[in-house]
Amino acid sequence: MTATEAGQPAMDPEDGGQGSAGTDQIAFGRDAAGARPARDARGDAHTAQRIAAMRARLMSPMPDDRLWGWLGPLIITAFAAFTRFYRLSIPHAVVFDETYYAKDAWSILQHGVEWQYVKNANDLILAGNTSHLYLACSGTSCGEYVVQPPVGKLLIAVGEWIYGLTPLGWRVAPALFGTLAVLVMCRVARRLTRSTLLGCVAGLLLSLDGLEFVLSRTGILDIFLMFFVLAAFGAMLVDRDVSRARLASAMVLEPSDEAGPQLGIRRWRIAAGVLIGLACASKQDAIWYLLAFIGLAVAWDIGARRAAGLRQYVRGALVRDGKWLPVTLMAIPLVTYVATWTGWLVTSTGYDRNYAQQHGITTPVISQLYSLYEYHREIYQFMSNLSLRHPYQSQPWDWFVISRPVAFYYQCFTNAAGTKTCPSGYTGQEWSSEVLAIGNPAIWWAGTVAILFCLGWWFTRRDWRAGVAVLCVAAGWVTWLPFPSRTKFYYYALEFEPFMILCIVLCLGLIIGPVAASLRRRAIGSALAGTYVLAVLVLFWYFYPILSAKIIPYSQWLSHMWYTGWI
Repeated sequence: MTATEAGQPAMDPEDGGQGSAGTDQIAFGRDAAGARPARDARGDAHTAQRIAAMRARLMSPMPDDRLWGWLGPLIITAFAAFTRFYRLSIPHAVVFDETYYAKDAWSILQHGVEWQYVKNANDLILAGNTSHLYLACSGTSCGEYVVQPPVGKLLIAVGEWIYGLTPLGWRVAPALFGTLAVLVMCRVARRLTRSTLLGCVAGLLLSLDGLEFVLSRTGILDIFLMFFVLAAFGAMLVDRDVSRARLASAMVLEPSDEAGPQLGIRRWRIAAGVLIGLACASKQDAIWYLLAFIGLAVAWDIGARRAAGLRQYVRGALVRDGKWLPVTLMAIPLVTYVATWTGWLVTSTGYDRNYAQQHGITTPVISQLYSLYEYHREIYQFMSNLSLRHPYQSQPWDWFVISRPVAFYYQCFTNAAGTKTCPSGYTGQEWSSEVLAIGNPAIWWAGTVAILFCLGWWFTRRDWRAGVAVLCVAAGWVTWLPFPSRTKFYYYALEFEPFMILCIVLCLGLIIGPVAASLRRRAIGSALAGTYVLAVLVLFWYFYPILSAKIIPYSQWLSHMWYTGWI
């Protein structure tokens, strides 16, 4: 068992500020005088040894348990799949913002863009009637004004294409992506910590969180936003390892000047660009993660070249690596985002679709793109000024303490079978069914402490893992603070929850301790970490009835309302 598999997160060699420019230049392609040596006479074996030494200098090794590295995460994912797909069509209702996105997805499936519905469309849909759903219209008067981009609705539409305009149809895609997010979480945490154990714990925590669970079973967009942000971060992590391995080889095989070799365009950064573009095309909030990832890319490139001993590491990172950033993390996300609007661009009934023609711009392609640009200006103004009061709204500082979760669905029944709803003025025995978008307190309350600890850890130890986890939490949380009057909801916090969980597992790794610690120390640490995970599991089981619309006695429902703000 390696130190990383024992639970302690591995630290890359440059952590803590190590890796100066003046150490052992012979190891990376120059002799002590700075001249390039001829090909080593000892041949390929010695060259491979030098490359291995440079790799060890630049990055810590991944765990060697490749079987369990996949089998463990897949077991956790199977558990998540069961909990998310079981009773997925319950409640048979249009839950919270499903009233927008389920119908938008259906109209995209039918017409290519979102159309306007009649006022009683929800009742017609639940009754199984999909005829006469749209308002009488022609041309662009058919188009519904929407402020959210298409990707999430396109994915929901796939489920509706398979299962129809039913609760199961509009919830299948969220359940699938909520499940896949658990698998990605396991693999991302494993790569970040170099520990399969901690990777599986991270995935298990995400699968046991009530907020992720509810949004995986609801036909709205936030689960897609979270998935694509997490996947893009995973691609960035893979690129960090792959590029450092390439840098190690190039330093030996293709020695350059003190700025280092050129690595060219990098496929994992292309993947990250596509994924973050899809995140922005799910909800525009992901733009802050795009900026955060650009900052990470620059910082990681500088750190890699500095750790390799290059004197001009900043120039190498900004010029030789950085010249591709406008392509991989700017142009590619933008092209990806615009491409997701293809349905709006190629049809003629979308809202504001003919804005350019009405203002004298008729050049093909330019006309469509200009209309799209003006539409986005209007969206930005609407989103910036959205300040309507809502009974379940909250502020970012409320999210960590879970002071105001969102009731997606609530229904009172007069019997346990749920066959009759409570009439007005009913005073008899009541049974309740609710879907409450609420996080697992053991995760969110502990996560708040873990974030603060990781912030201090990064400041004092300069551990990049702690720093990047905190940065990605900030990208999804701090960016809401300048808009106190903007209408906000607790479930917006889902986008940064995976990174809060990364903070938790980093702390759990420290609690478990390194393999070199005494048996007593590790036994105590493992017991503490195991107790915490067990507490998370128990609380998920405890809150499950009000997460999944189970019909329970009103008194039992009320006992789950720990604060008045939860009602």
